[in-house]
Amino acid sequence: MTTTTQTPLVHSYLYLRRAIGLIGLALPIVLIVGKQVVQGGDLIGSLSGYYYSDLGNVFVGAMCAVGVFLLAYYGHDFIDNVASTVAGLGAIGLALFPTTPDRDVSSWDRTSGVLHLVFAAVFFLMLAYFCLRLFPHDGEQPAGTGVVYRVCGVVILAALVLIALTSWLRLVPEWHPALWLESAAVWAFGVAWLVKGQTLTPKSVP
Repeated sequence: MTTTTQTPLVHSYLYLRRAIGLIGLALPIVLIVGKQVVQGGDLIGSLSGYYYSDLGNVFVGAMCAVGVFLLAYYGHDFIDNVASTVAGLGAIGLALFPTTPDRDVSSWDRTSGVLHLVFAAVFFLMLAYFCLRLFPHDGEQPAGTGVVYRVCGVVILAALVLIALTSWLRLVPEWHPALWLESAAVWAFGVAWLVKGQTLTPKSVP
C-alpha cells in the first residue's frame, strides 16, 4: 500500500479514536449537567439511570454511537478485532436494554435490568482489556503513553469493583457512588482513546 493510500486511512482511524474518546469524556458531563439545566431535581444514582430522564435519548444515542464506532474499528489482529466487536455490542446492548427503574417495576424491567448489567460489564471489561493489554503494545508510541493506558485500565477495573461493593453493602447511597464511579470509568475510557487517537500519525500504521 502506498503512502498516498495510507494517509487517508490513517486519518480515518485517528478521527475514529478521537470521536470515541470525546464521547467518553463528554457523556457524564452532558448527562449530569444537562439534566440539572433542563429538568432540575436531584442527581440520579447512576449514568444508566439518566435513561429515564429528559436526557435519555442523549444517553442511548451516545452509547449506540460508541458501539457503532467500535464495531467499525479495525485493529491489528484477530484478537484486537474481536475485542472491539464485543465492546461495541456491549455498548449497544446496554443502551437498548435500560437499567431497572426505581419504581413501578415490571417483570420485563427486571429482565432488562439484568441484561443491562451483563452488557455494561462486558463493555467496561473490554475497555479495560484495551487499556491494559492492547493499547500499551500497539506499535511505536510516544514515551509515557503506556503508563497512561495502564492507569486508565486500572481506574476502570477499580471503578467496577467499587460499584459492586457500594451497591452490595449499600454504602453512602446519598453520595450516589455508582454515578461518580461510572463517570470515572467512562472518563478513563475516553482519555485512553483520545490519547490513542492523538498518537497516530501518517508515519505509523494504526
